[in-house]
Amino acid sequence: MTTLATVITGASSGIGEALAHLFAPEQQTLVLVARRKERLDALAKELNSKHGIKVHVITQDLQEIGAAANLMNSIANLNLTVDTLVNNAGFGISAPFAKSDGAKTSAMMQLNMVALTELTHMALPAMLERRHGRIMNIASVAAFQACPYFAVYAATKAYVLSFTEALAAEVTDRGILVTAVCPGSTDTGFHEVANTKGSLVDKISESPEMVADEAYKALNNGKVVVVTGLFNKPLPVINRLIPRKTMTWAVGKMMGR
Repeated sequence: MTTLATVITGASSGIGEALAHLFAPEQQTLVLVARRKERLDALAKELNSKHGIKVHVITQDLQEIGAAANLMNSIANLNLTVDTLVNNAGFGISAPFAKSDGAKTSAMMQLNMVALTELTHMALPAMLERRHGRIMNIASVAAFQACPYFAVYAATKAYVLSFTEALAAEVTDRGILVTAVCPGSTDTGFHEVANTKGSLVDKISESPEMVADEAYKALNNGKVVVVTGLFNKPLPVINRLIPRKTMTWAVGKMMGR
């Protein structure tokens, strides 16, 4: 008989780390996934000491093709079944599309969309059989709007939002909670990777702990989409009221380009 587990990708820092602290008191086995083993080991030790739970660390780069299947095999080898899946791993690239790094762009698409979809697809059947499970996908407020200089990143998050909403509709009344989390700019390492450090969106960042808290509550309350942060909550409505061309221009200005 396998043990039910909560799996969190991108758990070594930021929103993923903050979510691990929120899921740990549930006393379910945790599986923390990321590339940085030392960070994961330290977090696992802290959560085990504080909550007395079993915490497994899996070092996996989900940008690699086939990584999702490798991760699920590693989880199965631990005699675990995914009861809660948190697809948090992701990154962004900020640059004019024509000048962007092609390899990094492909890796971003693989991580933000393909790995997320594959992990969900592999975890879902067992959830449906048990009639119990939770899936949290981290999207972004960028999912609601085309973003110049962030074109592919925003498109990947639009995919995550659309996919999550559709999946939630498919599993309604089947015992599974599915939530898309749409944070705005968050104070993590995201802006260093995205090359947006010092931009306006960086300066108005919210804390990962605040994002995680709203996300966790939304998931357990059965909310399909949550936009975190008071500043961000009106954005989906604003996007419907203002012409898309105008909003696209404004977003480009916010990116400091």
